[in-house]
Amino acid sequence: MAFTFTPQQELAPECEVNLQQIRQPQYGRYLEEYVPGQLFVHPRGFTFSRASIDAFSRTYMQCNPLYLDLEYAKAHGFNDLTASPQMVFNVVLSLGVQNDSEKVIANLGYYNAQFLNPVYPGDTVRAMTMVVDRKERGADKPGIVTIRTLGLNQQDQVVLQYERKLMVAYRGERLATIPVSDAPTPAFPWQETASVNLPQTTAKHLSSVPQSVTGWNTYAANFKPGDIIVHNNGRTITEEHFALTYQVGNTHPLHYDKVFSQSLSGPMSGNPIVYGGLVFAWLEGLASRDLSENAIWELGFTEGYHTQPAVAGDTVFALSRILSVDKAPADLSDLAEVITVQFIGVKNMTSAAAFEEFGADLFIKENNKKAMGKDKIPAKIFEIERRLLIKNAR
Repeated sequence: MAFTFTPQQELAPECEVNLQQIRQPQYGRYLEEYVPGQLFVHPRGFTFSRASIDAFSRTYMQCNPLYLDLEYAKAHGFNDLTASPQMVFNVVLSLGVQNDSEKVIANLGYYNAQFLNPVYPGDTVRAMTMVVDRKERGADKPGIVTIRTLGLNQQDQVVLQYERKLMVAYRGERLATIPVSDAPTPAFPWQETASVNLPQTTAKHLSSVPQSVTGWNTYAANFKPGDIIVHNNGRTITEEHFALTYQVGNTHPLHYDKVFSQSLSGPMSGNPIVYGGLVFAWLEGLASRDLSENAIWELGFTEGYHTQPAVAGDTVFALSRILSVDKAPADLSDLAEVITVQFIGVKNMTSAAAFEEFGADLFIKENNKKAMGKDKIPAKIFEIERRLLIKNAR
């Protein structure tokens, strides 16, 4: 249907400027604005396409063919290319920033992340967050907020759930943020005991899929507890991270607004900080040909901490330590293993040099070192534990 509108006329010269009629919308939340039980239904969604799935995987150097090779994905029982877990995580977290973390001082950690359903081209994912807890530490100190976030597809299936802890300051004399909508809130289908929905034919396909396309050294049998893998290549991050931050929807100005970042004090002051989800994605990609090329699912991760920031010009490297190798459940028990990995990122020194200099101290959590009388490692930028479902060679 066609609509006809009147021609546009210039109006500004005749409209009086009213300096009292001003709005300065503020997004995110200050400490006192978080209320346990509060639910944020985040604006916008993200429709995944084959092009965006492929581009993300190649940008972050991911080697698992499930995200790159349509025929390989189908041979493993998937309907199409699947979005990499890193892409799903980055999108879901970023969708929530406008409501839940655009005012935070620091992201303190990722916990209990679980990937529950595949994301395919054509799927649209949206996000919602519930405030679980708010801890105040005194009027002159920032507090700690615990949140839970869900990513849901267009069929209301949970594709990802995780917890985060945020360090947040009081509002003080600053402008209040946009209030939470008073519209009825939907259900929040967090799963305390979560089930992963793999294709029904996964076991059948794994029983017959040939050993091809992927490297020979990343099947489940190639890993045993205690193995330390020093991943060879690094990745220099450039100012590309400005644009890549908003490609996944993250709106925090710390990552692309130099006026904002230079107005801060402390370690975050200076040039924009690389969004931590992108750092995680690059590290994961650098490790993927040695570790997860034959994974059929990333079950999730926990105890994830960005121990130092990265900025444009930094070069990042990764190391992995195998913590456990366990049988997969049910029909997958003879076909795959659950591999638990401690995953470490360093910057501006190779992983081999970091291992030679710091040895076992690389694998001690940075926040535990003070009590142990040990110094933190300035070059260490990331630590997390991951769980991967990795197939056996046939």
